[in-house]
Amino acid sequence: MTGGRAPKPTSYSRVTLARIMGAGEANLLGNVHGGVIMKAVDNTAGACAERHCRGHAVTAAIDGMVFVEPVRVGDILTTRAQVNWVGRTSVEVGVQVTAQRWDDAGSADHHVASAYLVFVAIDAQEQPVEVPELIIETDDDRRRWQEAEIRRDHRLAQRREIKAARAARP
Repeated sequence: MTGGRAPKPTSYSRVTLARIMGAGEANLLGNVHGGVIMKAVDNTAGACAERHCRGHAVTAAIDGMVFVEPVRVGDILTTRAQVNWVGRTSVEVGVQVTAQRWDDAGSADHHVASAYLVFVAIDAQEQPVEVPELIIETDDDRRRWQEAEIRRDHRLAQRREIKAARAARP
């Protein structure tokens, strides 16, 4: 057990949010602005992270955001989040974004974006606190954990390389 908090299974903190995309969220091409989608991703991931951490958690990094296809005005945008990995005070949350086309309710949801975000759990003084361990429930959860560790390793290596390059400048 970490920080006196009972470990939580991956299914415990899953969050799904959905909303209809309106004309006020359109970009110059008439599709939903990417920033609107990013905000929905951050909101869903934040709710997921806070549920797992049983308290406040703040966005520390977005490891990746990939847009697969456009979202149209009128579509129902759905964001689904799950904790993929936990460290001592941080969690990685994966988010899948789908859209159900407003003009084709019988069709399957379209995968429109995916993202990975890192959150740090904080206390009332905004200081990092330990998070509950993650109980892996499925082979897919195990794969997510392993891929999250690869992303973490890359993020930390990039940080070290940038720091070294800055230190080497005259």
